[in-house]
Amino acid sequence: MKAVTHRLPAATPGTHQELLSLHYGTPCSGQKITIQASLHADEVPGMLVAYHLRERLALLEDQGLIAGEIVLVPAANPLGLHQWMLRGFQGRFEAASGENYNRGYADLTQAVLKSVRAQLGADAEANVTLVRQALREAVAALPSVTPLDSLRKVLLGLSIDADAVLDLHCDGEAVLHLYTSRASWPQAETLARCIGARVALLADRSGGDPFDEACSMVWADLAAALGPAKPLPQACMAATIELRGEGDVSHALAAADAQGIVDFLVARGVVRNERQSELAPLLCEPSPLAGSMPLVAPHGGMLAFRCEPGVSVVTGEPIVDVIDPISGVCTTVTAPVDGLFFARDRLRFARAGMTLGKVAGREARRQGALLSV
Repeated sequence: MKAVTHRLPAATPGTHQELLSLHYGTPCSGQKITIQASLHADEVPGMLVAYHLRERLALLEDQGLIAGEIVLVPAANPLGLHQWMLRGFQGRFEAASGENYNRGYADLTQAVLKSVRAQLGADAEANVTLVRQALREAVAALPSVTPLDSLRKVLLGLSIDADAVLDLHCDGEAVLHLYTSRASWPQAETLARCIGARVALLADRSGGDPFDEACSMVWADLAAALGPAKPLPQACMAATIELRGEGDVSHALAAADAQGIVDFLVARGVVRNERQSELAPLLCEPSPLAGSMPLVAPHGGMLAFRCEPGVSVVTGEPIVDVIDPISGVCTTVTAPVDGLFFARDRLRFARAGMTLGKVAGREARRQGALLSV
């Protein structure tokens, strides 16, 4: 294992943060897989999964069972970890700018087209090699003036040429679910089976330029721009894995999730295993992210949920009561569609307009920005 420390530029003199990446296996000897934990630094489950993966990957490397390179970023947001305020982390948004740490990643499509369009031909494998080199060069050319710029650049640099990218997050309170693109789903189905995902949400563009889409969607966009004369496969499968809820932090869960990720690496051939078993059954069919319907608070008040995440609901079924403690008014928010009630906020007091939970429906009903703020 090789440990690399990436020093981020200081926002003010005398201060700095560092990002650590752990590299297992041998670069350029096979597939490259990047796994990063807790880009939203107040989402702890991913960091505990990374802790368990460190031990597993080190053992696999010692046994000579890694065929390729695996990059593990055990805590992907040192800037957010530094934002300890009023007895809690504020790891979702950068304090200086208010920007979400998982938004605003560079779309490198045009830069790559300009660099290699004339060099690409009918050989798909050769095209992938040329595009990966162009992607590395495009990331290297990105600005890194602020710590946030630098963090985005470093993380993108570690993943932009990977065959698969796993971005470990969590929701407030939820069942295990994932987000990926339609182009990535044929590969991501294996991931969903291995980790036991209860919901798989697909979108071509979710809005806001999150990290996983910056890694994977560039391939689909390039393929569309180049056309069939210059074939380019979906050479990167990227997915955001939501490891249940913020409070689901235990060795038992983390060890099971780490095993699911190792199973995925085995299924892709990155980890050698002569006793590879059949894939677990798929627990869900993919559904459109545009069909994930939010439950919205009609007014402020206390929240009393009537059901737990993971239950199937039908349109109009009561899910949560919003109770105004001053007026005594109680409004019941019901399921907007048939589907799985898969996530809810961890808070129990709401402001008007706040998203209280989500139901995964089968039909696309929303447009525009599909992710939460």
